[in-house]
This record gives sequence, structure tokens and C-alpha cells, in this order.
Amino acid sequence: MQYRRIGTTRVSAIGLGAMPLSIEGRPDEARAVATVHAALDAGVTLIDTADSYHWHAGESGHNELLIARALASYPGDTSAVLVATKGGRGRPGDGSWTVNGTPAHLKRAAQDSARRLGVEAIGLYQLHKPDPAVPWAESVGALRELLDAGTIRAAGISNVTTEQIRAAHAQLGDGLVSVQNQYSPAVRDSEAELRLSTELGLTFLPWSPLGGIARSALDGPSGATSAGTAFHRVAAAHEVSPHQVALAWLLSRSPAVIPLPGASRPESIRDSAAAAELRLSSAESALLDAA
Repeated sequence: MQYRRIGTTRVSAIGLGAMPLSIEGRPDEARAVATVHAALDAGVTLIDTADSYHWHAGESGHNELLIARALASYPGDTSAVLVATKGGRGRPGDGSWTVNGTPAHLKRAAQDSARRLGVEAIGLYQLHKPDPAVPWAESVGALRELLDAGTIRAAGISNVTTEQIRAAHAQLGDGLVSVQNQYSPAVRDSEAELRLSTELGLTFLPWSPLGGIARSALDGPSGATSAGTAFHRVAAAHEVSPHQVALAWLLSRSPAVIPLPGASRPESIRDSAAAAELRLSSAESALLDAA
């Protein structure tokens, strides 16, 4: 496994996006725990969760509790694992997503997340999505208060624009360590945010990094999966999966990138983790950049 940094913390270059373990179509707990354990066995030391990663109404924090149980039951050393969670979104249980970025909600949510994860301080706490009904500075201000109180050790922001990144960086300083936006072979709308994150020394965490190669956990069952792309051709040349090529390509985009592929089976995260060792030639990278 190769390693990169989030703030001052050294983590694996590939993380585990844990959302598929708790939302619609989730596996049973035995397979979910086996998936987390397979990630740890493969050298993954970054797990991304959120309080809103659940399926039914009334089970907020399902994914956080699952991750805590999986870590507690792992026979090896988990002291180097960074669990990153998020607050500011909700799921009423009907498949929809809500947003709540009020400072009172975020501070309460962070305290609840820390309790579910069984930690005194959350290693990385991310504002899940800007709330259009709440001034950005107020939501970010809640992260500042959480940092000052020691409830969280580092802060991140997600689904944001360059303007919001700059404003949060000005408000949080070194307390802001990461940006998590959608970015993949098929969705490259966050090029500007990736460049700015690299410039500011912030880690860029692409969510749904396999878009265009595989369906996202947020897609419906009819979501399209591409085939025969440049990623598939490069994969055939290396005799690896297109998923590995997509993740290796993301890693090549910037030293600030740490992809967060989702997984609901041990085999999936083992395959994804292997992408950290895949080296693309300059010609292959250029081909994929243009794809």
C-alpha cells in the first residue's frame, strides 16, 4: 500500500467508502464486517462514513456504529486507522436526503458521532453539504467551535465550490484539511476544486470515484455502467480491472488525491486497494485524461 497525508495524518492512498454497507441493498452484518476487515487486511487505513448513511427512518448513525463494531472485532492493530465522518445531512427513510447546516445541529451531530464511534475526538469531521438556508460562515463557524472544543481533530468540507473552499480555509486555517467532492472518469466538474485543494495543501477526496466505470451507490438499479472505454483498454493491457485503472488514474491527477471507492464485498475493496500499486505510463495517463 502507498500512503498519502490528510493534514498531519498518514493514511493509505486508497480509502474505503463505507456508505454501501448501510444504505439500500446493504449486505448483512457479517458480510459488511468482513468487507471492512478485508480493507484493513489490504492496508487501507482511511474509512469514510457519515451519520446519514442508513436506510430506514430512525437509524441515524447505522454506518458509524457498524464501523465501530468492525474495528473492535478486528484481530489486528487499528491504531493507525483514521475514521472520517460527516454531518449536516439526513435521511427520512423514504430514499430522500435532507440538509441541515445550522451550527446547533452540526455541533450536536458531531457529539453524537463521536459517541457512536467510541472516540473522545473525531479524527476528521466533514460538513456534508452546504445548507442554502444557512450562511456558509455560520456552518463553518460550527467546525471552528468543534475544533476549539477538541470534539474533532481536523475539519473537512464536502460538495463545495472554490469560493466556499477559500472562505472555509480563511476561517479555519490549518484546521481545514480536506475537500470531498464527486470526481470520477465520468464526472469531472470539480477540476477547479481539485486544483485549488492541491494549491492550498488540502487533501482531495473524490466520492463516487468509479463513475463511468461502475454504478455509484447513489445511482438507481438502472444506472448505466460503461464498457469498452479507454479505461477498459488500459485495464486489458495491464490485466487488471477497469476499477483499478480508474483509481490509479485519480491518484495520478494530483498528490492531494485519495479516492474513496465504495464496497459491499471483500473482493471489491481488495481489488480497489491494489490500485495503489498500479503505475500508469505517461501515455496511458494522457489517454485517460482525454477520455
